[in-house]
Amino acid sequence: MSKPRVLYISQHLTPYLPETTMSHVSRMLPQGTHEKGKEIRVFMPRFGKINERRHQLHEVIRLSGMNLNVNDTDHPLIIKVASIPSARIQVYFIDNDTYFKRKAVLKDGDGNFFADNDERSLFFVRGVLETVRKLGWAPDIIHCSGWMTSLAPLYLKHVFADEPYFANAKVIYHAYDEGFEGSLDPAMAAKAVAHGIPAEALESIAEPTFDNLNSLAMREADAIVVGSESLTPGSQATLASLDKPILPYQGSEGFVSEINAFYDTMLEGKTEAVAE
Repeated sequence: MSKPRVLYISQHLTPYLPETTMSHVSRMLPQGTHEKGKEIRVFMPRFGKINERRHQLHEVIRLSGMNLNVNDTDHPLIIKVASIPSARIQVYFIDNDTYFKRKAVLKDGDGNFFADNDERSLFFVRGVLETVRKLGWAPDIIHCSGWMTSLAPLYLKHVFADEPYFANAKVIYHAYDEGFEGSLDPAMAAKAVAHGIPAEALESIAEPTFDNLNSLAMREADAIVVGSESLTPGSQATLASLDKPILPYQGSEGFVSEINAFYDTMLEGKTEAVAE
């Protein structure tokens, strides 16, 4: 019997970016999942703040070279990879000079949110799924962490609906309170529509606030893992309204075992025991 496969799509990951709850879990969970006998792939954005020399990133030529169109402009998709020696796992990085070359993560030197963070999110999610398809690797679980991954369930449901590599995957959204103030570009939904997501599926992000993106992902995913001790009121209200498998916040220790048991339950189709 083949090993279960888990695809991790994470916004932040240590040691490449400073530690937060999300980046810590996104680092330790894939390692723990691998040690429990599952096959994994891990993806994150190659933010310009990441030191490529220190972390020994190098381009994967056979996976690079595709162009992704975002907002009527073609952007080259560059794939890089690095290893975490202590964990014996590889991390794939989605890169592009327009979106990720700047020496920052989400904000400029004055603390202002980048105006194209919506496009960076769309490029990242689409880039991951295109790359996994190119790898010919069919995940059983797709675990999405952070608001930058919030449209992944919709891309899988609509843009990649006929893709056999994703046909049987269960999508889990890991909801955190690590968000942002204000709103992304209001044209974000229209840009996603151009990729093939129906406009009606995006009505809730006509104003793409953190709460609206988080809530959309929770509604569209197959299951939810709560990653913060408390969520924003809007996200908490959405969570309380849902009838699907939900794993409550597990704290800073013990989450690997609990989340892997959640995976197993999802793969076995036994959702009743973990639904809230």
